[in-house]
Amino acid sequence: MTILLRKVVVGVASNNPRASYARSLSGLQLWSEDISSDIKLRIEDHWRGKIAETSSDDGAAGKQKYYVLSMFPYPSGSLHMGHIRVYAISDTVARFQRMNGKNVIHPIGWDAFGLPAENAAMERETDPSEWTLDNIARMKSQLKRLGCSFDWEREIATCDPSYYRWTQDLFLKLYDADLVYRKEALVNWDPVDGTVLADEQVDENGNSWRSGVKVEKKLLRQWFVRTTRFAKALYDGLADPTLEDWRDIKKLQRHWIGECAGVNFDFFVDGVDSDRVTVWTDKPEYIKHVKFVVVAGSHALARKEGATGVGKLKTCLKNPFGDESVPVFVTDELKFAPPIDSFLGIPGACEIAARFADTRGVSYEPLAAVEDAHNLERTRDEVCSEARKWGFGGYWSSAKLRDWLISRQRYWGTPIPIVHCASCGTVAVPREHLPVRLPKLTALTQKGKSPLAEVSDWVNTKCPQCGGAAARETDTMDTFVDSAWYFLRYLDPGNTSEMFGRHKVFEGMPVDLYIGGKEHAVLHLYYARFVGHFLHSLGLVPTAEPFKRLLVQGMVMGRSFRVKGTGRYLAEDQVDVIDSKRNKAVAKATGEAVAVTWEKMSKSKRNGVDPDAMFARYGVDTTRLLMLADVAPTSHRHWTADTFPGVLGWQHRLWLTVREFLKTRGGAPPPPLSEEEFERHEADLRDARNYYVRGATFNYAISQQLSVAVSKQQGLTTRLRRAPAAVFARGAEFERALAAQIVMLAPMAPHFASELWSGFVAAPGRLATSGIAWDEPVLCQRWPEVDADYELELSCQVNGHEYCSVKMPRVRLEALTTDEAYDEAVGRMRDVPDPRAITGVEFRRHRSCDAILNVFLDRSRL
Repeated sequence: MTILLRKVVVGVASNNPRASYARSLSGLQLWSEDISSDIKLRIEDHWRGKIAETSSDDGAAGKQKYYVLSMFPYPSGSLHMGHIRVYAISDTVARFQRMNGKNVIHPIGWDAFGLPAENAAMERETDPSEWTLDNIARMKSQLKRLGCSFDWEREIATCDPSYYRWTQDLFLKLYDADLVYRKEALVNWDPVDGTVLADEQVDENGNSWRSGVKVEKKLLRQWFVRTTRFAKALYDGLADPTLEDWRDIKKLQRHWIGECAGVNFDFFVDGVDSDRVTVWTDKPEYIKHVKFVVVAGSHALARKEGATGVGKLKTCLKNPFGDESVPVFVTDELKFAPPIDSFLGIPGACEIAARFADTRGVSYEPLAAVEDAHNLERTRDEVCSEARKWGFGGYWSSAKLRDWLISRQRYWGTPIPIVHCASCGTVAVPREHLPVRLPKLTALTQKGKSPLAEVSDWVNTKCPQCGGAAARETDTMDTFVDSAWYFLRYLDPGNTSEMFGRHKVFEGMPVDLYIGGKEHAVLHLYYARFVGHFLHSLGLVPTAEPFKRLLVQGMVMGRSFRVKGTGRYLAEDQVDVIDSKRNKAVAKATGEAVAVTWEKMSKSKRNGVDPDAMFARYGVDTTRLLMLADVAPTSHRHWTADTFPGVLGWQHRLWLTVREFLKTRGGAPPPPLSEEEFERHEADLRDARNYYVRGATFNYAISQQLSVAVSKQQGLTTRLRRAPAAVFARGAEFERALAAQIVMLAPMAPHFASELWSGFVAAPGRLATSGIAWDEPVLCQRWPEVDADYELELSCQVNGHEYCSVKMPRVRLEALTTDEAYDEAVGRMRDVPDPRAITGVEFRRHRSCDAILNVFLDRSRL
């Protein structure tokens, strides 16, 4: 089966895709009319094709790269308001960074494999590829209508063989590094979706992450990835100083991984050396002295033998250090703390193990404790090094972390590139035979095993090693494998000879800003970080951590109405709200009391909003502004019409401002002002421009509080509208301030800003001579800067607490070295402990913004 995406590159026949846009500055010029929804829609129709910027590589030489990435969507068929929020944020950041002269990478693609498509295909008796590609086409059309400046030439879909070929190559890289294995294990089985789940995909109540049903336990032979080998690196990596704005995500990741206070070792099953049992111990220095192993009744070894209660299993394990056979006991009397289900018996060094050995008649000799810390460390290093050398563990991990179970008994996923041969055993598919393609399959059924197992023509193959009869692996991969590396493929999507070109990844990685929901802050982020660390260990990527900065956006919440007693959801038009402040309402039809709450938008809760309906009524740009205004991107957004007037009124004031600017510049002279009064207004506008440019820039680039950037712009609009008509007519500072206003709006509302700009540049009598490229469209303008002589603030913080601030001209602030900044601040500090205790400083600044000098003190000396 071949799946080819229809690649559409929006641009023009030119070496520079901005060329036609740069030559076309004329808008609709409807300034005699009041702004309305109809005019906004006409503006968007006029500018949609002209603002489509697709080439992040245009003029890239010498530019600093900026990789802004939004988590790619599952192609469900239509965008919801959560999608609108995340892509409005990412597009705003991408356009802002382009206007700041960066070589912006802003790709998009589709997380296209998975259970929803397969389940939908079974319901409709169709091919999941057709369902998926139809959905992609619809959602792609919506994204283009949203005006997002995605690099469509980088578009990928995980269900395309040209992509999953390299997911299979990643599997083989892991396999070659002994990080993939297959074993019989007690696994989580989802009886609704008919597939196994990784431990990470089962919630704290034992329910499936997707279907919500209670999972069952089954003993199956499955494929695993040894993520535990990188556990300590992943845990320690969270302290990497280059990671910005991870906040509580670090806590979530640390909690998931757990403190790496012990070591995993693989014990071989006696008589079946191909089977291993992984055990964890916090006393690796005594691993050679293990006398027995205890497992819980829920352990795979106990379940395999059907053991219950307390007893000794028939199965024995071999200690890899010396091949000594050790017995295995099953009992729950040791009170295993979940998810720990095994215990290494080292009675010579452990009191609990000694008591257990005494009751079971296991002989042992006391062992001398390793008291000296240096000797203990050395002994542990020697033991772990030997285990790693011979491939049976020796990696520090937490007691609770488990390897990643990637087998799925479903059709619509990446085939595992393995064949099973009676003579050769498990054999990897040679890379030159990739991709192992999914066969065409429309009659999908769910029978508790992979549908691929029933496609005999596909299953039966030849062994690539001996040429004999062999069978393909019929499990497919967990879709989290597909999404664990997609951000790397974006950088080189057309490569047909390797996953990605190393030079392109070294130029583009790490991701500068990663935007997505908190629901992915554990699973997806953990797997993606693991792949990053693994590929970095091979020298294929420049950094172990793939994502420098995170922006975890909040959910879009809708007001829901639920009948008290029955819990039945009602639509808003079925309810009479009696008291909105106290959330009192009743059902119109029955008078029943209704509970009013804010919940995540959902069709089942009847509180969703159709983005297309918003686009049709208010326009794309207004919808984008409504998403960005009022609430910080990281906070939940309560979607209510009560907030609409603020944005609608602001757009109205901007429209009036440009209309009046055109009128005063091209019509009869307005009433004059005295020169003194005129200069006072001009000075006020100069101060306003600098103040609001500084504030908006900071919130665009540093804090990324885009809602505050909106309010800063609204403040500048207010200051502009206070100016008398004479200042509109002949004020150079007014002109510069209005230009800055429209330019700062452009990343958020590109169509509307383009129309405002077309009116601005059409006005006669240009006065400003710097900072405005009159012959270029608004999206090709450089971001406005604070004047060189405008005073900015150097804030001095000691261990995060502000002690003083120093004002100085921007030109001087930007030229300061760290030592000079410290000298400026230290003399003005008050109540600061002995400066001799200072151990370090960090000086952070951004063009057109204030600066912060952080001083770190050695508290042990105070």
